[in-house]
Amino acid sequence: MNWKTIELWWTRLLDFLSPRLCTVCGRRLAATEHSLCTSCLLHLPRTGFEYDPEGNPMAMLFWHHTKIEKAAALFYYEPHALSARLIYKMKYGDRDDVCYDMGRIMATAMADSSLMDGISLLVPVPLSARRSRQRGYNQSLLLAEGVSSITGIAVGKDVLRRSSFLKSQTQLSRHERQKNVENVFSLQNARLAEGKHIMLIDDIATTGATLAACANALAAVPGVSISVLTLGFTKR
Repeated sequence: MNWKTIELWWTRLLDFLSPRLCTVCGRRLAATEHSLCTSCLLHLPRTGFEYDPEGNPMAMLFWHHTKIEKAAALFYYEPHALSARLIYKMKYGDRDDVCYDMGRIMATAMADSSLMDGISLLVPVPLSARRSRQRGYNQSLLLAEGVSSITGIAVGKDVLRRSSFLKSQTQLSRHERQKNVENVFSLQNARLAEGKHIMLIDDIATTGATLAACANALAAVPGVSISVLTLGFTKR
């Protein structure tokens, strides 16, 4: 009996004692499902950006703002839809397990593209200390760790620092978002990123302001190149 069989057996036993439920619809999960049931996963509106990582609508967000090599997101984010319920659970539902699982799902779904080719370090968008204490975890870090578990690419969680938390980006315009995150991010350990092709990881991209601010901070590192990967992309 191999470890995969043992793990599946234990999952089934635990599910019998304490059934795991789909994060979005509440349906009981099968032993091979993680966080999302197959039906909800299939109904996430996939972007397909990984097959055109340089010229897709997400990549265009960064044109004339910062130099990004590649950009992709797994699905389109739409308010009040399935994708919004998933992101809400990840950020505010105390579901750190879902963040990690979605990182694994994201990496697996994009494995047949060239998106991760040449990437040598995953860097999550950092939270401020106050927001990290409030939430108890950084969803972007857990997403990155999930991606790392599939790709084997190291996670550089101490490369960037967020110096402060201003106000939420949710209700701000693109210009206001850019002003809100100006000079918020700085390098904490630049040596880890020297000469690396970094993949910035975050949960959602709307205007790209937060990711661009991170990329601008990283641009000071010698020999660095930067790409971006998020779980969701706000449909415009």
